[in-house]
Parts: sequence; structure tokens; C-alpha cells
Amino acid sequence: MKLSSLQQYSVVTANYWAFTLTDGALRILVVGHFHELGYSTLQIALLFLFYEFFGIITNLFGGWIGARYGLRLTLWIGTILQILALFMLIPVKENWSVIFSVSYVMLAQALSGVAKDLNKMSAKSAVKSIVPDSGENNQNSQKQLFKWVSVLTGSKNALKGVGFFLGGLLYKLLGFNNAVGIMGLGLCLAFFLTLCLPKDSGKMKRKPIFKDLYSKSQGINILSSARFFLFGARDVWFVVALPVFLDISFGWDYLKIGLFLGGWIIIYGFFQVLAPLLRKVWGKNNSPTKTTVQFWGLILTFIPLFIAGALNGDKSLGPVIVIGLIIFGFIFAMNSSTHSYLILAYSDNEKVSLNVGYYYMANAAGRLFGTLLSGLLFMLGKNATIGMQYCLYTSSILIFIAWLTSSKLPSYSSNSLN
Repeated sequence: MKLSSLQQYSVVTANYWAFTLTDGALRILVVGHFHELGYSTLQIALLFLFYEFFGIITNLFGGWIGARYGLRLTLWIGTILQILALFMLIPVKENWSVIFSVSYVMLAQALSGVAKDLNKMSAKSAVKSIVPDSGENNQNSQKQLFKWVSVLTGSKNALKGVGFFLGGLLYKLLGFNNAVGIMGLGLCLAFFLTLCLPKDSGKMKRKPIFKDLYSKSQGINILSSARFFLFGARDVWFVVALPVFLDISFGWDYLKIGLFLGGWIIIYGFFQVLAPLLRKVWGKNNSPTKTTVQFWGLILTFIPLFIAGALNGDKSLGPVIVIGLIIFGFIFAMNSSTHSYLILAYSDNEKVSLNVGYYYMANAAGRLFGTLLSGLLFMLGKNATIGMQYCLYTSSILIFIAWLTSSKLPSYSSNSLN
């Protein structure tokens, strides 16, 4: 039975949602479990080293594999590897030595990193392949592309927030080992949804050669560079520093931390879903352009600075973090959703998985850079507040570099996108 474009989109999105729940939950489970065992923030950051590093490799070669053999295969591989990574973590014990425990979890996280980026690359590339192409200059196709990628990305981030809460809840109720086992079984069910996808989705008619991995347009190269700094700026304070800060400063357990961070990611995802509608409300009826990225990037640069400065007043820590996160989340969501649209708009259908893979390679590299800085800078602070401020100041610097990079993007036009 041949699926319609909407049916294919629904299957891809459902699998992506299920995967995202486990990805968000696993992150809070790992941070919470090993922080409670007494690991330093730098040691916790190292647990994610292979997760992000292998994401870089995966995005580079995964796009090539998807273009050569089809996106259904890469989606299958990504889902199966995440199941294996979750099952690998079931036997982790508290009495393992630090060296063995970190090494073993890093290996499992390596599989999870490969899985996550294969799944993301496949899902987002599939959207470009699924959206009906009504011609190079047709604005309706571009608007539909922006709408579908915003819904996919926004809903994914909202569910990642649910995953944070799920991770905290499962950790409190079942413990680390049982939680990862249950998530692995749940993802097995999601895998069966993808069996009905067409095998040729995203496959290039001409078999891509190795040099196609690096042969990119100016727009894709610049956008990928900006993405590196943008996501490094987010993860430098959000991934390791913020959960540990909430634990130390407020005495929260990881159910509360998971609920709080999960709520933020849900709101962030909600803003991404609403991005096309918000543009209409503001009278912007055309698709986003390079000036859209530059506008939101410049505003975003100042938000971490304001949060860091406000943290000097110890009595207002709670409101500062809550309000600051909401403002940062809104502006970051508008910027990120525009990025996600432009990378697809700059790509033609033939090379979409190659270009998206390359782009998310930069994304993964930025996350790796930000995660390691998050653990290191927070540890260098004399206390939790100063450590958090170090991370926030660095975030502003990285956002400014991303904004500066995006100013070099070529002029947007339908003819320049392919």
C-alpha cells in the first residue's frame, strides 16, 4: 500500500516523537544518577563526550548513506541503535569503579549519539522529500515546508521536555536501571511504525560520491557555521550547569528538576510550532529570510548577559531563572526554527540528506563544545552562582559569533536556494 505524503509525514513524526521521549529522559537520568553518586560536573560532561562526538560523525556520513540507500534505512538504524543503547545501561551498578563506569556509559552514549542524529537527519530530510514540489518559484511550497518543519521540530522539542519529566519521574519511582529498560521496550513498539515507509524516500537518482560530503553551497556552509555557535551557546549553560545549579542552589530532587527543565523545553517547542503563525500575526506573509536569523540572533545575544547580571541578587534566583529561561526560550525558538527551515530551503530534493547531515554535523559539534564547556566552567566557579554566570557570559559570546557569521549569508531568493 502506497502512503500519501501526509501519511508518510505522520509515520515519520510519530517515530521521531517516540525516539525524542527516550532521548530527553535518558539525559536527565544520566545527569541525575551520576550527580547523586558524587561525580563532578566535568565528569558528568565527559559522559556525553561520545554522545556528541559520534553525532558529528553520524551526521556527516549518515546524510551520505541516506542519499545513497534511502532515508528509511537510516531511520531504522537510528531507532534500533537507541534501543541497544538503552538496554546496555540496564546492568550499570553503583559499586562500579569511576573509570569503568564512565567508560561503559560513554560507550552506550556513543550508540545513543549515533542513533539520535541518524533519526533526526532522517526525519527532517524526509519532510523535504515528502512536501509536494510545485515548482522552484512557488511560494506555497516554501510556506508549507516552513510549516511542516516547524511542527516537526517544535513538537519534537515539546516532547523532549516531556521526556525530561518522564526521566525524572521514572528515576524517582523505578530507579535508573529499570527506567532505561522500560524505555527500550517502548521504543521497540515505535520501530514497527516505520516498516511501512517507502524504501526509496530521499534516495538520490545519481549515486553520491565521497566528495559530495564536502561540496556545499555558500549558504549551507555559512548556516552550518552559525548553527555550531548557536547550539554551543545553548548547551554551555543548559545541559550540565543548569541541572546541577538547581540541585545545589534550591535543593531540588531530579523529579523537580526534570519537571522544570521539561516544562521549559515544552514551551520552547510550542514557540517553534507557532513560528509560522506568529510571523503572520506580525504581518510577515513571506517565508523567513537571512534577515530573520540576524534579527533574532542579535536580540538573543543580550539575554544570557541579563540573566547573569541578575543572579548577583541572591534573593531573586528563582524568578531570574524562570523569567530568563522563558525569554531565552522564545527568542531561541524563533531563531532555531528559521535555521531549520533555511537549511531545507537551501537544499534541493536530490541532495537534501547530504546537506541536512552536514548541517547537523555542525549542530552536534556545537553541542559537544558547549557541553564540555558547561562542565568545565561551572566547576571553575567558586560557588554555584559564579559557575552559572561563567556559563552564561560564554553563551552570549557564542551567540554573538553566530550572529556575526549569519550576516554573511547570501541573499534569499527562490532561485538561490537550489
